[in-house]
Amino acid sequence: MPAPAPLDPRLLRAFVTVAEDLHFTRAAARLYVAQQALSRDVRRLERELGVELFVRTTRQVTLTADGERLLPYARRVLEAQDELLAAFGQARPLLVDVNSPGLVTGRLVLERARALAPEHELMARYESGLTGAAAELLAGRLDASFGRFAGLTPALRAGLDHQPVRCEPMAVVLPGDHPLARLPEVPLAALAGETVYAGAGNPRTPEWTELAHRLFEGRGIDVAPPAPLAVGDEEFQRVMDKSGYPVLAVVSFPAIGSTVVRPLVDPVPLSPVSLVWRKGLVHPAFDALRRAVAQLTAEKGWLRIPAGGWIPATDAAVMSVHN
Repeated sequence: MPAPAPLDPRLLRAFVTVAEDLHFTRAAARLYVAQQALSRDVRRLERELGVELFVRTTRQVTLTADGERLLPYARRVLEAQDELLAAFGQARPLLVDVNSPGLVTGRLVLERARALAPEHELMARYESGLTGAAAELLAGRLDASFGRFAGLTPALRAGLDHQPVRCEPMAVVLPGDHPLARLPEVPLAALAGETVYAGAGNPRTPEWTELAHRLFEGRGIDVAPPAPLAVGDEEFQRVMDKSGYPVLAVVSFPAIGSTVVRPLVDPVPLSPVSLVWRKGLVHPAFDALRRAVAQLTAEKGWLRIPAGGWIPATDAAVMSVHN
């Protein structure tokens, strides 16, 4: 009986990533590949194994019984491969979540770290929220992320460590025809009576929604109810056009389609950003990532609080800054 053909570890990694996200678009972003290429790899693995691994509909992706059975074996194979490469001086990539492709802070830190450690591979991931990334960090499937550390639950923070990076000014994303879109800056008082989307209902970003509630409290601004998670520029534009809600963001958020991004003022609300990792992390490129944070924070004054800046006291304590 002929020996079975060996499986390409790349196919197993594609399968595991989709199995963890149950979403091909998000999984493709995590792997930094085109969605079509990821789908092709999963179909090839299914052909080689002779089973169906996922049930795909227009609404959701779920694991089949064979997919559930394969998942723990695939994880063990990939872990063994990573250990083997590390043992022979070929360390696995450092997996760094920068939240989303359009945001600036994490991307700038990652670019600086790559320049500081060109001999190592640092791979971008896009988890779209620190709470969602925290579970991946604690499970060892992700090495570092960026976000609001004080917004995590105590149970999550207990297994993680952080380094303050930036207090980034916040902004509002407005439809191009919104009356406030004509202003170069939007005073918070001008949003009174508005309903603003801040990720409510998204299980990956409750730390952001909680920050919005703190900011809007007593100002007559409502947080929009849960909405479908929009992945990609086209979906973001479509959902925003449908709801008409302004969106709470940071000043580096990219304008998408006909939207405009306007800084918030009076006061200037700040989004606290930390580099976050699981306690005990050891990786040859991790030191470069932390040095990149230290350099950029010093060069750009990212932790300075501007005049009239607003940040919750709990976050100020965690970030070691003062109003």
